[in-house]
Amino acid sequence: MFKRTLVTAALPYANGPLHLGHLAGAYLPSDLFVRYKRLKKDDIVFICGSDEHGVAITIAAEKAGVQPQDIIDKYHSINKKAFEDFGISFDFYGRTSSPIHHETSQEFFKTIYDKGIFKLKEEEQLFDEKAQMFLPDRYVKGTCPVCGFDEAYGDQCEKCGSSLSPAELINPKSTLSGETPITKKTSHWYLPLGDLQDSIQEWIDTKSYWKPNVLGQVKSWLKDGLKDRAITRDLNWGVKVPLPNADGKVLYVWFDAPIGYISATKEWAIQKNEPNLWKTYWQDNETRLVHFIGKDNIVFHCIMFPAILKLNENYILPDNVPANEFLNLEGKKFSTSRNFAVWLHEYLEIFDADLLRFTLGSTMPESKDGDFSWKEFQLKVNSELADILGNFVFRTMSFITRFYEAKVPTPSNLNDSDIAVLNQLKLSGEKIGEFYEKFSFKEAISETMNVARLGNKYLTEQEPWKTRKTDTERCETSLYVCAQICAALSTYFDPILPQKMILLREQLNISLLNWDEINGENIQAGHSITIGEILFKKIEDEIIDEQIAKLFPPSTEKVIPDSNELISKPIEYKALKPSIEFDDFAKLDLRVGKVIEAVKVEKSKKLLNLTIDLGFETRTILSGISEHFKPEDLIGKSVTVVANLKPRKMLGIESNGMVLFSESHNGKLILLSSENEAGTQIS
Repeated sequence: MFKRTLVTAALPYANGPLHLGHLAGAYLPSDLFVRYKRLKKDDIVFICGSDEHGVAITIAAEKAGVQPQDIIDKYHSINKKAFEDFGISFDFYGRTSSPIHHETSQEFFKTIYDKGIFKLKEEEQLFDEKAQMFLPDRYVKGTCPVCGFDEAYGDQCEKCGSSLSPAELINPKSTLSGETPITKKTSHWYLPLGDLQDSIQEWIDTKSYWKPNVLGQVKSWLKDGLKDRAITRDLNWGVKVPLPNADGKVLYVWFDAPIGYISATKEWAIQKNEPNLWKTYWQDNETRLVHFIGKDNIVFHCIMFPAILKLNENYILPDNVPANEFLNLEGKKFSTSRNFAVWLHEYLEIFDADLLRFTLGSTMPESKDGDFSWKEFQLKVNSELADILGNFVFRTMSFITRFYEAKVPTPSNLNDSDIAVLNQLKLSGEKIGEFYEKFSFKEAISETMNVARLGNKYLTEQEPWKTRKTDTERCETSLYVCAQICAALSTYFDPILPQKMILLREQLNISLLNWDEINGENIQAGHSITIGEILFKKIEDEIIDEQIAKLFPPSTEKVIPDSNELISKPIEYKALKPSIEFDDFAKLDLRVGKVIEAVKVEKSKKLLNLTIDLGFETRTILSGISEHFKPEDLIGKSVTVVANLKPRKMLGIESNGMVLFSESHNGKLILLSSENEAGTQIS
């Protein structure tokens, strides 16, 4: 049992504003968890900050014609305010440009260096002769060797998603000068992760309770074998390598950024006038460390940062890393380069933060990619927040105000229905809490809304507008019960709707309750209330249509974002295969499966070796999809499996089944997924 909890959220790059995808990945889930734990009166600290080093910063500065410091100052302020306005309740929001962070990162480097663990390697890298500098990954553009996209960066192709290195690009060009770079020798320090594999493997083996998508990706990396990783770069912006004769070299951002959690905790402790308090949260085994991140940061937080912590000794390792998948927008990937995004600071100029917190929380990509749509946002606000939660609260408060002088009526003889509802309030709190503890935030929010549904149902059945004239005692008792439901809701919804619940508690004239103290008797008879504004107003179609129009302006209506092909291009459909008898189709046994491991098959360009959980058993299935999917992106995904296909061997591996996909007109494969549990039969 842990005495305290330290929660970190991935440090956002200070090279641009935040969008909804960022929120759904790391920041909203961490805030929901932290707010819940505070209501439990747990000792918990919430740390984050701006990641202000790396190539992304220098590129943004060059594009704007300013210095990197100007960029980080601008976006640190914008994002810090946006987080605050959105209700993200960090205990401390730091900066990796701070002197304390530089000192802390250099200390980590020196500790490992002094142990003789780093490997110094001479290598050839791309060099821009005109700009007179080595070119890190994002400073190089060229043709993707996988899909042929001619605007791929040296670290990743934004069209097909393939991970790349500058040397792999076809016809590489410097983004600084447009010139073709040469190769030139340079030296860098490498962290020998391969030497640490056994230690990391042993630690990962104790984490069977981690989310399948996280554990699966980590095991995939370990199975492929860990390789040496460079921890320095040739740049002038960043944490300087603290060695003589290391001019022009800085720590690679993946090395220094996670250390930002530690340096920010140090600054938090100083702010509290307890400079050594940070050690309690980083070096005491009774502290639980939880990293909230997006899936693109899994390897850094589950392999690389733990390796760094191990080598520095005395540091605790993460107990859990509940990474989320990606959020899409209107069925498509966010694209900052094409401005296909909903920016947080722009959203907050139009709508209340709590509306987005609820909607994003309800559609959070916890186990698979999710999607945000403006129409779904409108539906969630109107049908759930306004019609269910807001309606119940307003009906209760207005009735008490109008007919009982704004005082909670005195109950008489509680019947079975009353007692059942009051008992359910505490039971619901326990159930909601279980979901929070498991990082199942969608289920926690759904169960919280069920409490409001319970109130609506009870109020409708009791009909106080009738019993006020026919049975005064029944009317007063039922309104007393409704007041208790409102009180419970004001705390249960607090992690999700913090601003609106402040308003509700002001109307109820109560303070925030301890989660475990909610028992159906939290407001006394005779307690004065004050009816205020309606908590939620419905959103009209016009304002939603305006937001959709921003994403799909007329100039882009004829463009398919994923392929950049014109819709007017004729679609060529494949001919139908020969007809079959129904009895032949009925022989197929289709089951829901979950991918728990995925690796490339050696000596094959197309085959992936998939380990599929069918609920009742685990199978190995080979699938020729490696040109369409990266192994790590499949882990944790639900798929449709032909479960009764006769096994066959390919390249010496027995494949027991077939995973089904659909194919678009342009040849793109799409997973046939299901919301059902593994093993469920599809008919």
